Amino acid sequence: MKKIWTMLIWEKKIPEFLIFRKNIVNRILFTAAFALVFINIYAPFGVNTWYNVTKLELFLYSSGLILTGILVMVISRILMFRINKKHKLNYLQYGSWELTEIVIMAFVYTLLKVFFLHEKSDIVDDFVVSLQITALVVILPYMILTLYFSWQDKSKKLESLEQLKEDINVKATKLLPFYDEKEVMRFSMLPSDILYLEAADNYVTIYFLNKQKISHYLLRNSLKNLGEYLSEYSFIRCHRSFIVNFEKVKLIRKEKEGLKLEIDAPSELVIPVSKTYSQEVLNEFIKTGG
Repeated sequence: MKKIWTMLIWEKKIPEFLIFRKNIVNRILFTAAFALVFINIYAPFGVNTWYNVTKLELFLYSSGLILTGILVMVISRILMFRINKKHKLNYLQYGSWELTEIVIMAFVYTLLKVFFLHEKSDIVDDFVVSLQITALVVILPYMILTLYFSWQDKSKKLESLEQLKEDINVKATKLLPFYDEKEVMRFSMLPSDILYLEAADNYVTIYFLNKQKISHYLLRNSLKNLGEYLSEYSFIRCHRSFIVNFEKVKLIRKEKEGLKLEIDAPSELVIPVSKTYSQEVLNEFIKTGG
């Protein structure tokens, strides 16, 4: 069971914020700045003696190396961005891509050292050291920015949810007007007080709560017209003859005849769900966290 759960995590698609163009550019620039500062201040693995250069020469040389690394990252991220548009990457593919990116950068750095500095040393040892330094100066900023992008993405989603709640609250406290077939306003009511609508011939009966009692209002219009208008609120079509306020649904039960909706009302109130609208009702139930 644990193995299957782990596989599912690896197979999960990466979040969109990892491949936003702006985030990709910020990642490249931040990684380059981090690498430049880190190499020149901390000189990991004795890199200044490894290249046998002064601090100024180290700064100039490391700047050149970082520019080369930026070029590798730019090419890599452009390819990743285009591939992800056609085929969404999962966590395993994304992680493998980043590791491959680090290995390629380390290999390029090793070739630069061998062919431009002309130092006589073991190329395998050079590659291992380059890989260590590259991994250190790349993985740390990657992790920092991934956490930052994740926090930023969650903050935006929370803001959107808060805005959505605010919009819903505004709608809930604002009178909802009902128009007849000639588009003349005939009736208005708080959305939270409306229970359901029932169609009969060319009329629609609106059932609502009035001082904890069920009252109704007869309106000349079609359920189809009202359904389109009420879709902006919490109302959903469940039957050829019924539209319900889904916020008033306290229970969905399955019987031989099909689904039934129990409405939160002073007296027992059950609305049928036809097969045509059953999937739409279930989707709404899942979406609202039922």
